[in-house]
Amino acid sequence: MNTSNKQLIKTPYDIIPQLELKNITAGYEDKIVIENISLILQKGEIISLIGKSGIGKSTLLNAISGLIEPKEGKVYLMGKDITGTTGNVSYMLQKDLLLPFKTVLDNIAMPLIIKGKTKKEARELAKNSLAEFGLDGYEKKYPSSLSGGMKQRAALLRSYLFSKDVIMLDEPFSSLDYITKLKMYAWFTDMVSRLGISAIFITHDIQEALTLSDKIYLLYGKPAHIKFAMDMSDKSTKDPLNPKFAKNKKILLDMIEES
Repeated sequence: MNTSNKQLIKTPYDIIPQLELKNITAGYEDKIVIENISLILQKGEIISLIGKSGIGKSTLLNAISGLIEPKEGKVYLMGKDITGTTGNVSYMLQKDLLLPFKTVLDNIAMPLIIKGKTKKEARELAKNSLAEFGLDGYEKKYPSSLSGGMKQRAALLRSYLFSKDVIMLDEPFSSLDYITKLKMYAWFTDMVSRLGISAIFITHDIQEALTLSDKIYLLYGKPAHIKFAMDMSDKSTKDPLNPKFAKNKKILLDMIEES
């Protein structure tokens, strides 16, 4: 049979992951903090990392970003080996780190200038993205005049302009009050969906992980490894009123308690 014109259907296994970790072992000097960690992040997906404080979640993000080089294993971005190299993914820390003496627009434009754009070009590109992040009209304001939620939006936009493929976030919403958090959750998931961003974030808030994530990874042990992965692709389980939400929350809390 002639199959030369036959169309091939792509399966999920044919799709190159946005980010892939293969057997990552990393630490500092002679101390191994995380060991043999593998995971896949697809385009438009949100992954959360949970576990006890000091378990190694930030070490894993440092290894992905190239701030430290893994002792073993590889990091791939769209199939390209980026192990131990910086400048490939965005990394937003817990604090927004906006410079108080710069306007919102100039804060946001900074990564573009670092990447070689002129100040004028960077400002123009940054200005064109303000509306997407709900910051239109705030470009001339200074961080001190922004609410906590608006500061986080500005910091996220700055991270997005540095790398539009993968954003890593270390407890980005922990400093916000409950009502602002809920608003940011809805905004963040919508933004990720619209812009096709892939995100990995650290959280100690189990409810936050259940609300935002497509997958949840629990780190356990010394050295830390992935003890458990929870698939959250069923969107109904993200609703706190769904009985499955409470069930999943108990599963994760019990596992953390046991670790």
